Amino acid sequence: MELIEKLEPIIIFSAIILGLLFSNIGIIAENTDYLINIFLCLMLYGLFLEVPISELKNSFKNLKFTSTSLIINFIWTPLFGYFLGTLFLKGNIDIIIGFFMLILTPCTDWYLVFTKMAKGDVKLSLSILPINLVLQIILLPIYLAIFFSTANSMDFTQIGYSLLIVIVIPFIAAQITKLIMKKNLERASELFSSLQIWFLSLAVFCIFSSQGELLFSNLNSIVTIFIPLIIFFCANAIIDLLVSEKINFTYSEYASLTMTTLARNSPLALAIAINSFPGHELISIALVIGPLIELPILYIMSKFVLWIKNSGLFFVCQNNLF
Repeated sequence: MELIEKLEPIIIFSAIILGLLFSNIGIIAENTDYLINIFLCLMLYGLFLEVPISELKNSFKNLKFTSTSLIINFIWTPLFGYFLGTLFLKGNIDIIIGFFMLILTPCTDWYLVFTKMAKGDVKLSLSILPINLVLQIILLPIYLAIFFSTANSMDFTQIGYSLLIVIVIPFIAAQITKLIMKKNLERASELFSSLQIWFLSLAVFCIFSSQGELLFSNLNSIVTIFIPLIIFFCANAIIDLLVSEKINFTYSEYASLTMTTLARNSPLALAIAINSFPGHELISIALVIGPLIELPILYIMSKFVLWIKNSGLFFVCQNNLF
């Protein structure tokens, strides 16, 4: 695991602290929306450069793995996430929506790092990436409409505008870049990949520098998001193990499934939330808080699945999985 990837939670946390320390800076406060959109669009442009959309067909070569992953990510997780959100975060619809958006979007980048650490099948995990990306972009507005259509904060025109600005435009720009820079694409992709965490951190800095007062006035509500997040990670980890045993996955398939269904795509959800819910900054703040606990848990889980592989205590699972 590269040093910069290990330090991602610290970098994001530092961006939060610096944003709060330098809150209410005139030039930032006056241009917050523009700056955040610029940084998030640059980040997602780099992500789309890396995503091999042409490999979408490979998602269906291992139908058992793909179908299992999609069922957990896009059927079980939204239902479970909505239940956890309403149970633990009731009383603040913005925090619930932020938590729900975080839960619903499977990761499209750093889960591969943790899959490798857990000695999972990285190629198999990579094959599921394009379909996860496409489905979360399509299904996120649909699930928001199903679960939160009665909330005052829902504006479907804004959601459509958000998808255009932060998803469609960076995606098209990335595809054009791929056509133009065929020979130097790998270099460009590596450059933007290394800059993604910094673009995200700059966006986070702008969010918290302009919303420090809002954060402190809702601190108790925001901190409670950790409880349903921890329950989500623990519950899905158990489900992944039981399902993998039941359908006779190999260890590498089990490790890949675990990381694919645990890691969340908070940067993409944040980009959509910024534009979809103007005036509801708590949604964005909830999405920023998520990775502070998510990344350490993913690291712990990568070690846990290796322990399962090597531990004689789980002989029943080993007989089926390994």
